Amino acid sequence: MAKTTLKKRSWAEPFKIKMVELLKITTPEQRLASIAQAGFNTFLLKSEDVYIDLLTDSGTNAMSDRQWAGLMLGDEAYAGSRNYYNLEKAVKKFYGYKYLIPTHQGRGAENILSKCMIKPGDIIPGNMYFTTTRLHQELAGGIFEDVIIDEAHDSLNPHPFKGNVDLAKVEALIKKHGAKKIPYICVATTVNMAGGQPISIENLTALRTLTKKHGIKIILDMTRVAENAYFIQQREKGYANQSIAAIVHQICSLTDGATMSAKKDALVNIGGFLGINDKTIFEEARNLVVVYEGLHTYGGLAGRDMEAMAIGIEESLHDDHIAARIGQVIYLGEKLQEAGIPIVEPIGGHGIFIDAKKFLPHVPQDNFPAQALAAAIYVDSGVRTMERGIVSAGRKANGENYYPKLELVRLTIPRRVYTQAHMDVIAESIAHVYENRKKIKGLTMIYEPKYLRFFQARFKPLS
Repeated sequence: MAKTTLKKRSWAEPFKIKMVELLKITTPEQRLASIAQAGFNTFLLKSEDVYIDLLTDSGTNAMSDRQWAGLMLGDEAYAGSRNYYNLEKAVKKFYGYKYLIPTHQGRGAENILSKCMIKPGDIIPGNMYFTTTRLHQELAGGIFEDVIIDEAHDSLNPHPFKGNVDLAKVEALIKKHGAKKIPYICVATTVNMAGGQPISIENLTALRTLTKKHGIKIILDMTRVAENAYFIQQREKGYANQSIAAIVHQICSLTDGATMSAKKDALVNIGGFLGINDKTIFEEARNLVVVYEGLHTYGGLAGRDMEAMAIGIEESLHDDHIAARIGQVIYLGEKLQEAGIPIVEPIGGHGIFIDAKKFLPHVPQDNFPAQALAAAIYVDSGVRTMERGIVSAGRKANGENYYPKLELVRLTIPRRVYTQAHMDVIAESIAHVYENRKKIKGLTMIYEPKYLRFFQARFKPLS
């Protein structure tokens, strides 16, 4: 009897749609006028003029029926809200951190952490910078040092864990500056600026051993920790039969604390927290949250938002949810690869990252190729993406531009929002732009804010 080869079965989302939001369809002429009015910055577009919004996965996720029901259980007491205690219970159960400081979103936690732990002149190693994280570190007087492995800066390198920390780079910093000048190492899961690339348990364990030897803390940027756990489950030896929840708990156990933007993995539209194990740091953070966010039992959040967050934390760790979430990202990535589009490989967790240097080799980095490409994609189809390159990197203290090796356009997929048909539309649009890429000439910046310029900068096309 001839051997039968079974075709790989299709996957489907582990949910059904109970409500829809109607989208506005615009013409190319209308979109060209809109992007010009926005200074060729997709952040400055009006949401109503966007067809498919891939600007970010932050706060753009669809909440579940359980989360919406949780909103009705909001205890809006100024002090001692029961929703705070529900959130605290969830953080302890699923992540393992002893103490909780709620904040309005992740950057609120970054601000408080930086003020608690960083002194002027301190060195903060990290596995690639993130915009708000590095800024808070610098505003507190710290100096960020990149200690990610070199493979992370190569978009085509197939390394399965390009978020890994280079231990030799960490040891060199300790030798140069001394351990007392390094209050903590900032470790991000599924590193955003590297294209959503994960860190391995093996690497994090080795880093934990090194930092314990020198008395240095590890602080986790756990914004997308569940996505990182999925890649560990799929790629790292010995984890194939472990649940996402178990792997997440193990990741957190190798750290001393974490900042969390719950607007990503935890499936809410607003919220975040600082989780910490050191009681002294907790006491200082609890004092500062009152100054910058709100009382320590609400931290700038309504009770209903804390309830939705507690429920979302649990839902984010369901294996079928995370497999479908990343499955949709992989589906889009493979469609783009089939069309010959240069993207960061391996495909990351929260989105697809187009290599703008390879897409537009005729546009110098000083003419903002990723910014120009994001604008061109919007004009073609109404799909809003965002730049992650020289504009996002910003300037050094001396005023010079940072020149990151990766000049990327990020297609960030919100969780539980779009269908597979939307992914097809996106892929076809980018393939069409790629066919006509020589028409894209680059941009010049005409307005630059002092901080985090990518949010508000304005540009005009080169003549």
